[in-house]
Amino acid sequence: MRTGFLVTAVAAVTVTALPGTASAVPGADDVAAQVAEASHELEVVSEQLNEARVVLARHQDEAEAAGEAAAEAEARIGSLDGHIRRLARSAYTGSGMTQLDALLTSDSAEDLVDQLGTLDAIAGHTNAVLGEVSQAAEDAERSRDAAAEAAADAERTVARIAAQQEELEAKIADYQRRYEALTAPQQEQVARAHGGAALPAPSAVTAPSSAAQVAVNTALAQIGDPYVWGAGGPNAFDCSGLTSYAYAAAGVTLPHSSRSQSQMGTPVSRSQLQPGDLVFFYSPVSHVGMYIGNGQMVHASTSGQPVKVASLDSMGSYNSARRIAG
Repeated sequence: MRTGFLVTAVAAVTVTALPGTASAVPGADDVAAQVAEASHELEVVSEQLNEARVVLARHQDEAEAAGEAAAEAEARIGSLDGHIRRLARSAYTGSGMTQLDALLTSDSAEDLVDQLGTLDAIAGHTNAVLGEVSQAAEDAERSRDAAAEAAADAERTVARIAAQQEELEAKIADYQRRYEALTAPQQEQVARAHGGAALPAPSAVTAPSSAAQVAVNTALAQIGDPYVWGAGGPNAFDCSGLTSYAYAAAGVTLPHSSRSQSQMGTPVSRSQLQPGDLVFFYSPVSHVGMYIGNGQMVHASTSGQPVKVASLDSMGSYNSARRIAG
């Protein structure tokens, strides 16, 4: 069991004082920049929370599988006939029935050969099976304990990240009040700073495979739906929630985490992007969108901004891309 992600997640989610917490009253443009920066910080933490939930689910599945393996091993042991086990143990340890016992109790040479052969077979085969099953049971039990411990650690990590997210959301609420007092051009400045200006949706997009086509069509159909931290549809989304929802419509399961999604499929260079490819931003990855061609993507950008089409360069921090289908 690997639980290194726990240390990484906790270390990476240190809440620091965000811009705008000083006593000096900033100008309107500064407030817009602070709102954009705070929105990005919250998305980072929100995606780390998504990732922690993905890992938690994996550990829970491993714990369940280990428990089933332990139960199966125990059932195999219990199904062995008690008499055969006693004979096997006797043959293996040298107590109970021995070759001398077989000699003294045999009625004929043929009977002796049969008894010796049976004894050898029981001693060899049955003890091998017992040893194998007993080892399997011990291994499964250790695996179950380790998986349960990892799941408990993951749950504690989720709780810690959720508390930090709550603290950030309180800061966002404070910034949001100032954001709402900005003029329309200043609010547009916030949108450009994190997610880019909204572009008209293309009339048609042709993807290289049927699965990618369904995913693209599904993502585009969500344009205008609100951004909500941790949401995965059907009426609200965060960035990884939108892409996982779109590919789920195509029968492809993706984890609700931009970091986990950045390890799915196959890598693809920016020059070879095709509609349906997932594009990732920041290092470490904390945002994902879906490429739709012509240097554009559809994505759930940030709080206060609905799902929209934007330029691939609008985030200003391109990281990588992965091809999920096609």
